[in-house]
Amino acid sequence: MPFKAAFHRTTAIVSALSLTLAGCGGGSSSPAPSPTPAPSPSATAAKVFDAPIQASLTVADVQQVMAQAVSEAQALNLPAIIAVTDRVGNVLGVFRMNGARTRMKTSKYNTELNGAIATPVDAQDLDVEATMGAISKAVTGAYLSSSGNAFSTRTASEIVQQHFPPAPVTPGLESGPLFGVQFSQLPCSDLNTRFLSGGGPAALIGPKRAPLGLAADSGGLPLYKNGAIVGAIGVMADGDYAFDPDVTNVDGDPEEFIALAGIQGFAPDPSITADKITVDGSTLRFSDARVEGLAPLKTDFAAINNVVGTLIPVNGYTAGAIIAGTTYGTEASGLRYATPAEFSIPDAFVLTDGSGNDRYPIRAGTDGADVGTPLTAAETRAVLEEAFKIMSRARAQIRRPVDSRAQVSISVVDTYGTVLGLVRGPDAPIFGIDVSLQKARTAAFFSNKVAAAQLQGDPDGEIPQFVQRVRDFLGDQTALTGKIAFGDRSGGNLSRPYFPDGQVGTANGPLSRPINQFNPFGVGLQVALVKSNLLQHAVFVEGALKAADTAQQCTQVPDAPNGKKRLANGIQIFPGSVPIYRGTTLVGAIGISGDGIDQDDMISFLGANNAGVRVGSIGNAPKDIRADTIVVPVAQGVRLRYVNCPFAPFLDTSEQNACEGL
Repeated sequence: MPFKAAFHRTTAIVSALSLTLAGCGGGSSSPAPSPTPAPSPSATAAKVFDAPIQASLTVADVQQVMAQAVSEAQALNLPAIIAVTDRVGNVLGVFRMNGARTRMKTSKYNTELNGAIATPVDAQDLDVEATMGAISKAVTGAYLSSSGNAFSTRTASEIVQQHFPPAPVTPGLESGPLFGVQFSQLPCSDLNTRFLSGGGPAALIGPKRAPLGLAADSGGLPLYKNGAIVGAIGVMADGDYAFDPDVTNVDGDPEEFIALAGIQGFAPDPSITADKITVDGSTLRFSDARVEGLAPLKTDFAAINNVVGTLIPVNGYTAGAIIAGTTYGTEASGLRYATPAEFSIPDAFVLTDGSGNDRYPIRAGTDGADVGTPLTAAETRAVLEEAFKIMSRARAQIRRPVDSRAQVSISVVDTYGTVLGLVRGPDAPIFGIDVSLQKARTAAFFSNKVAAAQLQGDPDGEIPQFVQRVRDFLGDQTALTGKIAFGDRSGGNLSRPYFPDGQVGTANGPLSRPINQFNPFGVGLQVALVKSNLLQHAVFVEGALKAADTAQQCTQVPDAPNGKKRLANGIQIFPGSVPIYRGTTLVGAIGISGDGIDQDDMISFLGANNAGVRVGSIGNAPKDIRADTIVVPVAQGVRLRYVNCPFAPFLDTSEQNACEGL
């Protein structure tokens, strides 16, 4: 079937979600001038965030989760593959029931054409190992969640499609707020770590990669202990790895029932599940399965192991035994509090190597040969600290209770894509680590004078064509040569299957697929750049002919002078980054991810601005070269956006338009 059909137990129709998109922000991308404000006050020694609760999954916990899920699969007569991960993505075990489908296909269904099947493009219609889907679902449930929000793969489905909320009655509305996030955590990412069978301090550090990026197919739910997110379960059973194109009905998806059975005893507090959180006037979805619909639970793992199925190894992810999860916030997890020498603000978390060393210590830029005067370590520190201060004052969009502080990941890169520093809030969702780096690199890449040449140098026959598509679309045959500063909101405008975003009947943006080819597995340049990496990894997971894994460097664009890819973990196409300039010279970029997209925009934009006020040498792009100076010759003319900041964003002031005039 082209997408998830309703299961026989539940076929009720619910009221349509609110379609009034009031928006979580509205700061103008080209506002009237006003005085430049001073940066926020210096951080004090006091922490403002609660320390993460110390908890983790034991081997017995994983066994219980698997046994409960298997008992529901037996009741449904649907053999399944069940994967469990910890919070940082370590695969704690994969159980395959006898008779479970070992293959799955990604969807080629196009929701906008009343059931028409388009010619598959990008990552559509891939036939791969079903274990890849189960693991990706578990990673998604763990990575999108925190102590303040519990999201699922059903939540992910809702926020990555061409309209938000996705439904037959919503054409004309903008795309999902995290449109494109599904192609993060890629198996080729140079940030995400890989499974090490030999043990050692680095064996369990995260964040780990996902086989197919983040999943939009229901059947991935987070696991909690004592209020702490400790991992997730992912279920693959029907061979159809898809998404839900209609949120106005209730799907009785058997994979979701199996996952729901698995999380009993480890379920999130109902007050933080996605269905208690609104975005742009619409309530998110968590699970269409209900506890009262479950068969009686069975918890005895010994009764099922090697009887109704068995634990299996998966190349690149697990050796085939159940292991205990790591405790998030400890050195062994790869994420911990920064020392005062690493970062001056006591709430900051950093990524570590398991042996006590910061993986991304603050450093100077490596691109002096190209930019003249690269970012100094002091300038990098200023950007990270000022962005962290803005985050600490900002009102969160996705966290509960209401008026919680935002928590995000913050990455700074130079023009080669080299990471110059990475810090995060202590409870920020894990997905934002890789995504913040994708965003920073994307802004630096498309603002760079070599952007066109890089794409034209990709050996994939189609990639160079995107350059000409952009130039024709913008009416500028010199586009992508460094004349314009692109934030991720700008590039996102050009990456939608309708331009302007969501408006049915208009042409697609030049970096997107046209709507008759589009679905969440086929979005255009973002996937085209990494499709070969995904395919190589799929062959590796299968173990065919002892194939090599994909390199830990995404894309095939030419190397930067440092021998690395500028887009070494792929690109991202939803808001939350801006380039950084020294006068009129591009010297790097900042990327933010982990909360609402307007909050991400604001933290990046004000972080760069306030760092400039503080050090006096760097800052945001000059106004006359920002992407919001471009008027696309469509209809009466459509102006690109640069950033969009939320109204009344702070918890400590009543300031309304924090980005106005900057």
